[in-house]
Amino acid sequence: MDVMTAVLSRRSEHHLVEPAPNDQEFAYLLRAAATAPDHGGLRPWRLILVRDEGRAALERCFADEGAGSASRRRQLAEIQGAPLLATLVFSPVPPDTGQDGPVPEWEQLAATSAMAGSLILLLHARGFGSVWRTGGFTESQRIRRALGLRREERLLGWLCIGTPPGSTSPRRRVPEDVTDRISVFTP
Repeated sequence: MDVMTAVLSRRSEHHLVEPAPNDQEFAYLLRAAATAPDHGGLRPWRLILVRDEGRAALERCFADEGAGSASRRRQLAEIQGAPLLATLVFSPVPPDTGQDGPVPEWEQLAATSAMAGSLILLLHARGFGSVWRTGGFTESQRIRRALGLRREERLLGWLCIGTPPGSTSPRRRVPEDVTDRISVFTP
C-alpha cells in the first residue's frame, strides 16, 4: 500500500479481533515508526505491550476506577475488546541533555505524537486496525502504578490494535479543501 492510500484509507477501528501483530512484527513496525521526526533523536517515549494475563490485570484496574460515564464505558469496551494494547508512555528527557542542544518538552511530545501517527499508518498498511484511546483512565494513579510509570512520565493512552472484522477494504477519504488554512508570508 502506498503512503497516500494509507493516509486516505486509514480509519480508527473501534471493533477489533485477532490477530494482532506478534511481538516481533510489532518491534519491526516500531523500528520504522521511530524514524519519525525527533529533534535530537531523544526517543522520549516507550511502549508497554499488554496482552492476555497482563490485560486481565489491567482490566481489573479499569474496573476499580469505575466506568460511570458513557464515554468511559465506550473506552473500556474498546480497550477490553482489542487483542493488543500498546500503552503509549511519554518519557521526556531533561531539556539540557539533547545532543544538538536543549530540546523543549513540547517538541519531545510532538516527536512522540509523530512516532505514534507513523506507527498507526504502518499498522494499517499491514492490514491491522487501531484506535488511539485516551481519556480519564490516563490520569489514574492506580493504573500508573500498575504499569510502573515514573513520576515524570505521562500516560498518553493506548493504541488498541487488532484486525478489523470483515474483509471489506477501507473506503478512501476524499481530501477536503483546506487552502483557507494556508497563508503566504510576504515582507
